[in-house]
Amino acid sequence: MDAVAAPCGVALDPGHVSLAALSPGARGCVVGVGSGGDAPLSALERRLLEFGFVHGEQFEILAEARPGRDPFVVRIGHTTLALRRREAEHVLIELHRLGACALRDARGTVSALETSRAGSVP
Repeated sequence: MDAVAAPCGVALDPGHVSLAALSPGARGCVVGVGSGGDAPLSALERRLLEFGFVHGEQFEILAEARPGRDPFVVRIGHTTLALRRREAEHVLIELHRLGACALRDARGTVSALETSRAGSVP
């Protein structure tokens, strides 16, 4: 896993990567925001939560600027916004596999979140 994909000191599930590591066309579900642990959320991380980057929310990378790939356009739920890659490093995601996104609930069991929630997303 490259340095962009994992915040410092955080052990990630192999299926989880940073939003910053993705290219246009990528879709998935948000796993969480922040660097994990007991550290309080930064102002940026709180702002990302306010934008809708909450656990289980569907996202899609729509476009990126050239030549530097920064900023890029992401749709989260029904909101479309531009993010810098350094901001997107704080968002951990799980890519879609076979039309469903496996999420862990509070009991630690895995449930499938059907992509029908994203039915209005082209």
